[in-house]
Amino acid sequence: MKTLMIVRHAKSDWDDPRLKDFDRPLNRRGLASASEMAQRLIAKQMIPQYMLSSPALRAKTTSNIFAKELGLAEPSYNDSIYESSYNNLLGMVNNLPDAYDFVAVFGHNPGISSLLCHLTGKVYDMPTCAIAVVRFEFDVWNLVGGDTGELVYYDYPMNE
Repeated sequence: MKTLMIVRHAKSDWDDPRLKDFDRPLNRRGLASASEMAQRLIAKQMIPQYMLSSPALRAKTTSNIFAKELGLAEPSYNDSIYESSYNNLLGMVNNLPDAYDFVAVFGHNPGISSLLCHLTGKVYDMPTCAIAVVRFEFDVWNLVGGDTGELVYYDYPMNE
């Protein structure tokens, strides 16, 4: 059985209009929310084996906070997650190493919301720092596809 955790980056800072979108940091609320959401995962004993993140600063910071709180190694970064469509994200999921049964992906909307909808056949809002955990009845990642997953956990910070 494979399990995919989909996480949208925490709330970012828009104060400096000179920054490129890729370089926007988390704001104070985003930093607090990332830590809080990681603690909720610990309480539920939902710790992924492997984490993959967009390298954009807000996603990278969110995933690093999760890694620190969960006691995991620094996430791997994949350039294709930034500004990716659900179809490209699905291709990345299909190519995950089968040695991992529980993987977390940190990314951006609209791609991750569309991916969640595609995998479960249902529409879910993914506000900043939202977490969705989807379980699949497969032993290999390349079988994951449209409407093959079951949402088993969904949460987001109430202050977002």
